[in-house]
Amino acid sequence: MTDKIVVFCTCASEQEAGKIAAGLVDRRLAACVNILPRLTSVYRWQGAVQKSEEWLMMIKTRRHLLERLDREIRGMHSYEVPEIIALSVVDGAAPYLNWIEAETDGE
Repeated sequence: MTDKIVVFCTCASEQEAGKIAAGLVDRRLAACVNILPRLTSVYRWQGAVQKSEEWLMMIKTRRHLLERLDREIRGMHSYEVPEIIALSVVDGAAPYLNWIEAETDGE
């Protein structure tokens, strides 16, 4: 098990995803953010089934940064309840995992 995580977060637009991604990388809360375009989300919200086009961010970071990353996303996000789901990285290529560590805040 590593201290690396991948965080999923959907956004309402490509512009919003780009703004959040740039902010997270600039603040060294993420080493990399992939933005996957135009996925369809079907979900229940306020008692009704909704269907939306969204952009998915895959955020590569470290576990101890999750609380700060969560605050930053919430501060920039347009959703009342943004998706912020962290998955553990069990293992991976050592050079890539080392790069994530080098590019994120060392606190």
